[in-house]
Amino acid sequence: MDTPGTISCAAELQHWPTDEAQARAVQDRLRSAVRLDEAGPEPGFDGTVVGVDVAYDDERGVVAAAAVALDARSRAVVDEATAVGQVAFPYVPGLLAFREIPTVLDALAGLARTPGLVVCDGYGLAHPRRFGLASHLGVLTGLPTIGVAKNPFTFRYAPPGPERGATSPLLDGDEEVGRALRTQKGVKPVFVSVGHRVDLDRACAHTLHLAAAYRLPETTRAADALCRKALASA
Repeated sequence: MDTPGTISCAAELQHWPTDEAQARAVQDRLRSAVRLDEAGPEPGFDGTVVGVDVAYDDERGVVAAAAVALDARSRAVVDEATAVGQVAFPYVPGLLAFREIPTVLDALAGLARTPGLVVCDGYGLAHPRRFGLASHLGVLTGLPTIGVAKNPFTFRYAPPGPERGATSPLLDGDEEVGRALRTQKGVKPVFVSVGHRVDLDRACAHTLHLAAAYRLPETTRAADALCRKALASA
C-alpha cells in the first residue's frame, strides 16, 4: 500500500534488519522523513480510519496482525484483514516495530480501501529515538498515522484532570513528545503521540472521537480482538 514519497517500502522490506545495530541505523536514517507540517484529517472525515495491532505466539515464533477499518464518522466497522507471519526480529525495547511492521503491512494490504488515518497501539514521536511504530509505519506507507499507547513508556507526566478530554504533556526533559489524554471520566489516561502527517491536537481529537464509550479507541479494541482470533486460528 505504498503512496508516492521518498521512501521505498519494498526496498526497506527487502533489506529488513536482523540485529539491534542495523535496526537503530534504520531508525536514524528514516527519522528525518517524518512529516510534522500537516494537521491531518479532521475527526469524522469522509473515509476510513484503521486500527492495527499484533499478537504473538513466542513458542512458535508466530505473529498475527490485524487491520480493522472503521467509518471515520460513525465508527462502524466496514472492512478488516489479517496476516500471519514469522517473528523475524528479537525482542528489544524501543525496536518493537521491527518485529511487527512486515506483518502489519501485509494486513493493511488486504483492505479494500486506502485508509485516511491509521491508529497504532503504540508510540510515534513518544519514543527514545523519536521513531516509534506509528512513525515508522507512516513513513513506509505515506499514510497519516498516530500512536495511542496504554502506558507512558519511559516518559513523565502529571495526571490530567478527571474529566473526559483532559490532557497533560508527556515529557522527555522539557520536550513534549505526546499527551496523556483522559478518554473517559475516572479511568486511567491513554498516551497519544504523533506518528506521521498528523499534528498532536488532531491526534488527541481523533482519539477522543474513537473512544466514545471505552478507555481505548474502537480501532484498537477491534484490532486487538481480531489479531488474537487470527493467532488462535493460525
